[in-house]
Amino acid sequence: MRLTRTHSCGVLTAKNIDTDITLMGWVATRRDHGGLIFVDLRDRAGITQVVFNPAVDPQAHELGKELRSEWVLAVRGKVSRRPAGMENPRLQTGEIEILVTEFEVLNHSKTPPFEIDDKATTNEETRLKYRYLDLRRPVMQRNLTLRHRVMQTTRNYLSEQGFTEVETPCLTKSTPEGARDFLVPARLYPGKFYALPQSPQLFKQLLMVAGFERYFQIVRCFRDEDLRADRQPEFTQIDIETSFLRSEDLLPLMEGLTAKIWREIGIELPLPFPRMTYAESMERFGLDAPDTRFGLELVDVTSIFSQTQFKVFAEVIGKGGIIKVINVKGGATFSRKELDDLTEYVKIFRAKGMAWIKRTGGEDASPILKFFSDTEKQALYAKMGFADGDLLIFGADQTKVVNDSLGNLRENLGAKLGLIDPTRLNFLWITDFPMFAFDETEQRPVAIHHPFTSPRTEDIPCLDKDPLQARSNAYDLVLNGHEIGGGSIRIHSREVQQKVFDILKIDRTEAEDRFGFLLDALEYGAPPHGGIAFGLDRVLMLLTGSESIRDVIAFPKTQKGTDPMTEAPSTVDDKQLKELGLNLRGKL
Repeated sequence: MRLTRTHSCGVLTAKNIDTDITLMGWVATRRDHGGLIFVDLRDRAGITQVVFNPAVDPQAHELGKELRSEWVLAVRGKVSRRPAGMENPRLQTGEIEILVTEFEVLNHSKTPPFEIDDKATTNEETRLKYRYLDLRRPVMQRNLTLRHRVMQTTRNYLSEQGFTEVETPCLTKSTPEGARDFLVPARLYPGKFYALPQSPQLFKQLLMVAGFERYFQIVRCFRDEDLRADRQPEFTQIDIETSFLRSEDLLPLMEGLTAKIWREIGIELPLPFPRMTYAESMERFGLDAPDTRFGLELVDVTSIFSQTQFKVFAEVIGKGGIIKVINVKGGATFSRKELDDLTEYVKIFRAKGMAWIKRTGGEDASPILKFFSDTEKQALYAKMGFADGDLLIFGADQTKVVNDSLGNLRENLGAKLGLIDPTRLNFLWITDFPMFAFDETEQRPVAIHHPFTSPRTEDIPCLDKDPLQARSNAYDLVLNGHEIGGGSIRIHSREVQQKVFDILKIDRTEAEDRFGFLLDALEYGAPPHGGIAFGLDRVLMLLTGSESIRDVIAFPKTQKGTDPMTEAPSTVDDKQLKELGLNLRGKL
C-alpha cells in the first residue's frame, strides 16, 4: 500500500474544495457513463463520489473500467464541486466529488451473495452466513456504532454517580436461576462442570458484602432457553447493584441513566417515569409489561354475572375464575372469519374459546346473548360504555388464563387496528410484584423474580402465615410493552433468606450445596442492598427501531440457536472428548 489515507469517506464538504486528499474504502457502486466513470466509495463514515475522468487522468480512467463491486480501493485526487443540478442533498458529501489522479486496488472481491445496501431483501439465514458482508451495510454500521455510544454513555454516567466497574467470573457454579445453564466440562476435575452465568446475581451481592457499595458491569450472560425475536442464548446486560439505597432512591438514578441513553438519539425524556403496581397492571392490561400507548383496557365484570344462568360463566365463577371484557370501538365491522381467527389466537394462551357481542345499526348480535338476563345486559352495557359499532370480547376462565389471553389479544388488536403511535415512548415502572406464584406442575411455590428478592418490609410476616400473599420489593422498567430492565432490593438477612428457601422447597442441604457461599456471606455484616439489570440488546432494538435484537448484535445466533457463518454448534473430535473424560451415548 503506497498511498496514505487523509480523510474518511462521508466527511468531506464544500469547505474542502480544491484540497488534495486520499480516501480508502469499498466500491459501493460503479457507473460507466461512457466518457466518465463514477464510483461511490464507502467506508464506515459514509460515501463519497469519486470520478475517473479521461481529461484529468487518462490512465486512471482506463484502469477504472475494471473496477467491480466491493473491491477495496485507495484513491488520490482533488475535491471538486459537483456540476449544478447534480448535487445529492441526502449525503453529507453530496455537494462534492473527487477527481481521481491516482488509485490503487488494495484487494479484489468475489461477487457478493447480496447487495451491500440498506434495501437488501435477502433472507436472514444468508445474511448471517455472510455476516461480515451484512455488517458492511450502513444500517448495521449505524446500529453497532450506536451500541458503542450507549455503552460509553452508560460507563460515563455510572462512573459520575460513584459506581465501580467490576468483572465477575464466566466460569462459575450451576445455580437455579430460572433457565437451563450452559455447562462447561472441567478437564482437571473429571465428572465436574462449570456453568456459564445466567447473570452475575450472586457475585454482585457478594460485592455489596465486600463494601463496594456501587457496582456495575456491562456483562455477557448465558441462558439455554427457547429463542424468539428478542432473546438470544448469549446476551448483554447493564448490571447494577447498590448498597444502602431504597428502591425510592434507586429508581430515579436509573431514570437518569435511561434519559442519558435516549439522548444519544436526540430524544429528551420527561422525568420521572410513571409507576404502576403489578396488581393494577394485571387488572387493567392483563400483562406485567403493558403497552400503554393505547386503550382497549380489560374490565372485570365478574360481579355482574354472580347470579347468572349462563352455564359457562356460572361454572367459571363457581371454580374461582373471573370474567373480563374488552370493548373494541369500531370492532363491529369484524367479519365472522376475523372473529374466528381471534378465537384461535387466544387459544395459544390456553383460553378455551372467545365469546363476543357486537352492535351494528342499533342491533346486538352474539351467540351468547340469549343466555343473559335483561339486568345483566343493562349492567354490562353501562359498565362497558357499549355503543353502536362496538365489539365486546369476553374472557372467562381462571385469572391467569384470562389475563394472558386477553392481555395478548389486546396488544394484537392494538397493532391490527392501527391504534399504536410508533413515535410515542411510554416508559413505566411496574412495582410490588408478588414474591411467589404457585406452580401447579411442581405443586409448590416458585419465585416470581429470583429467590434472593426481598419481601416488602410490611409483608415479611406473610412468609410465615401466607407466603402467596407476600409482595416483593421488585420493580421492572417497561417501554411500549417491552421489559427493558428489572431488579429488586435483595435479602440481606440469612434468616429471611432461609425462610424463602424453605417456602420454595429448597431443603437446607441443597441450599448449602448451591448457595452456601452466599449464605455464609450474609452472616458477615451484609448491608441492605439492591439493584437492577437492563437488557442492552433489547434497549438497542428499541432505540434503532429494529425488528429483532439480532440486528443490534455483531455476531448473533439464529432463532434455532445456530451460527450459519461458523456452523456452531459443531461436533468435536474423540481426542477432545477423551481429555474431558466424556463419552457420547448418541442422540437421546
